Amino acid sequence: MHFQKLTVVALSGLAMAHPGSHEHSSYSIASKRSFLRNARRSLDLCANHLEKRGINERARARRAAMAEANKKRAVLARDLDEVVNTSHHSSLNVTPNTPESELFSANPTCILAPEGEVGPFWVKSELIRSDIRDGEPGVPLILDGQFIDIETCEPVQDLYWDVWSCNATGVYSGVQSDMNGNGNDKSNLNKTFSRGIQKTDEDGVAQFYTLFPGHYSGRATHIHIIAHTQAHVLPNNTLTGGTISHIGQMFFDQDLITKVEATSPYNQNTVAITKNADDHVVKVETQNSDSDPFFEYALLGDTVEDGIFGWITLGVNVSASHDSDASYAATLTANGGVSNSDSQGGF
Repeated sequence: MHFQKLTVVALSGLAMAHPGSHEHSSYSIASKRSFLRNARRSLDLCANHLEKRGINERARARRAAMAEANKKRAVLARDLDEVVNTSHHSSLNVTPNTPESELFSANPTCILAPEGEVGPFWVKSELIRSDIRDGEPGVPLILDGQFIDIETCEPVQDLYWDVWSCNATGVYSGVQSDMNGNGNDKSNLNKTFSRGIQKTDEDGVAQFYTLFPGHYSGRATHIHIIAHTQAHVLPNNTLTGGTISHIGQMFFDQDLITKVEATSPYNQNTVAITKNADDHVVKVETQNSDSDPFFEYALLGDTVEDGIFGWITLGVNVSASHDSDASYAATLTANGGVSNSDSQGGF
């Protein structure tokens, strides 16, 4: 069952989407891992609080309903080596009548590190919207994220979840760069596919309808995220002000990536695939860190082409501020995208 009828179009510039240098972090790897270990212990202590408040139960019911609304039959999905070799797609076979208590009994949690790599292609002032597909071809993907304050054990309401990822053949919208597909394509500056922002509700939840990202040279398949707090919405439906409490990236199981990459138009990309185990960001985020930045997932039909539902609960330190670490490639304005000549490199 597809979310919508998708038209496959011919794509060029598949040889290389964008290489780049690793972005330098103001945090050492040791300090990041220390934070993650301490934050994991803090969040583990939140479990009973979240259960008593009914937050976990509502999360299970919401995710079950979301999956049920978009499927006929679902097969529920759920140190570096341990994380990349852990399946987030369970072996449980289910039917539409399977209770959500069995489907979503686990409450997987990823600790958001104090600061990650923003990469070279963040675009400021993206639109606040839940459907970010823009007619692009690819495997439909629903993302469900829940944000928990690691200091208070409470859901983070009114946080703005900013996401962006490349399309099926490894190209990002909103950016004109030789590192991103056809560097001569000025029209890409005005494109917005796979980019958007959503505000969390009283349970700290936000959702997106997007497409499973493809791959490009030197990086495993991933989705970029920024967590904005205390921001305000402008009349043009974009954000202003506030604080960036987190910059990071989320990942998918390698076997799921393999299945998606075998479909069109992903299989038109001739660039070699970088596996999770070889990705520098996965290594930093998972080695000795007690963090698992991978989406749990369920298939929304018999094959990945019918769609995927991915979810994760994220612990975030909302008192942190990383505005100075958020280098942006362009700004979306009323007249289209405008490149930032001071943008830094990264992945």
